[in-house]
Amino acid sequence: MHKEAIRRHCAELNRCNQRGGRMLSVFDLLDAGTLDIDLAAYLMARITRGDSLMVGANPGGAGKTTVMCALLNLAPPQRPLVAATGPVVSAAARAAESPPRCFVCHEIGAGRYFSYLWGEDLRAYCSLRQQGHMLATNLHADDLDEAREQVCVENGVSEAHFNAFHLLVFLRVGGGFARRRRRIDEVYASDGASAHACVYDARHGLRKSPDDGVDDASLTRCRAFLERGQADGLWTIEEVRERVVEFFEKGAG
Repeated sequence: MHKEAIRRHCAELNRCNQRGGRMLSVFDLLDAGTLDIDLAAYLMARITRGDSLMVGANPGGAGKTTVMCALLNLAPPQRPLVAATGPVVSAAARAAESPPRCFVCHEIGAGRYFSYLWGEDLRAYCSLRQQGHMLATNLHADDLDEAREQVCVENGVSEAHFNAFHLLVFLRVGGGFARRRRRIDEVYASDGASAHACVYDARHGLRKSPDDGVDDASLTRCRAFLERGQADGLWTIEEVRERVVEFFEKGAG
C-alpha cells in the first residue's frame, strides 16, 4: 500500500514538470546551494505538519516549480496530492466535508494551462484552507508586496486567505546564462492567521519566530533526517519519499 501511495505522490509531482529531466529533490537543492541545511530543516519542520506554501520569482526558469515540488515531497502522507484544476477546486469548495488533502496549483496565472488558476477559481482555491486542506502553489512575484498585489488586489483574494499560506518562499537568480545560480533569497512565515513576518533572508540567515510553533526538538529531528539522507546519497524524489514515509511511521513527523 505504501508503494502505491508513493507512486501516486511522485506521479503528481512529475505532472508539474514542464522542462523535462527528472524532478529534483531537496538533496539536489542542498547540493546546488539553493538553500542551506538550517533553512531546509526549518521548512521541513513546517511542511511535515501540513503547512501551506507559495513559491515566488518573477523570471521564468527561476526554479519556482522545482522548489515547490522538492518541498512538497516532504508533505505528510495523510495529505494526498491533488492537481488543483478549476472543476476540482470548485467541487472541493462546495463539499460539506472531505478528508484533508494537499491541492497543488501549478501556477497562479491567467494562462490556459493545466492547473493554472486565476480570478474566481483562485479565490475558491485559497478558501480551501478553511476546510483543513493544505495548499501549494507558485507565482511570478519577487517579494511579499508583489505576491500580495497579485493575489489580493488583482484577484480579490481576502487578506485572511492570503495569510493562510503559512510559508512564502522567494527565489533569486544570479550569474550568467551558462552559470545560473538559483537560491532562496527570502522566506516569510505566518501562523495561518496573522500577517507574514520575514524568518529568513540570504544575508542574515534563519531567524525563526518563537511564535511559529516550530520547537527545537522538531528542528533537530528534521536536520538529522536531512544529514542522514545526504550521507546515504539520496537524490530521486522516489527515494526521498520512501524515507519521508518512514520518518512519519517512526512518529517523527
